[in-house]
Amino acid sequence: MIIYGVALLSICTLAGLFIGDLLGVLLGVPSNVGGVGIAMILLIFGGNWLARRGLLAAKTEQGIEFWSAIYIPIVVAMAAQQNVVGALSSGPMVILAGLLAVGLSFAMVPVLDRLGRQDAAVEKKPHEPGSAAQSVASVQR
Repeated sequence: MIIYGVALLSICTLAGLFIGDLLGVLLGVPSNVGGVGIAMILLIFGGNWLARRGLLAAKTEQGIEFWSAIYIPIVVAMAAQQNVVGALSSGPMVILAGLLAVGLSFAMVPVLDRLGRQDAAVEKKPHEPGSAAQSVASVQR
């Protein structure tokens, strides 16, 4: 059911906000530090973990996919509420942290691309009955 996808989203959101608040306290910042992003990461990993174990019905996956797609505008809207001028005036550490986060994100693109290609290669086993490679081999005989 789609509602289970929404339930997974809400659990991930609550956990992410809690972790973000905890990070804020540990870092001495009086706000949530990355809670929405942490929630999105939890949603991605939680959904993949459940899907690999066959615990997600098709309707549940549709609910998760819907909220995953709509989550990005939510993150942008929440980020727009942040006090950017106050953050930048607090020193160079904020700029360094932002540049580091962007740099790590760019560095992860090829890694995630390679991981995605490996998963696709595993799904398309060339010698399975009915696969394209086997049908080509049988036509050539």
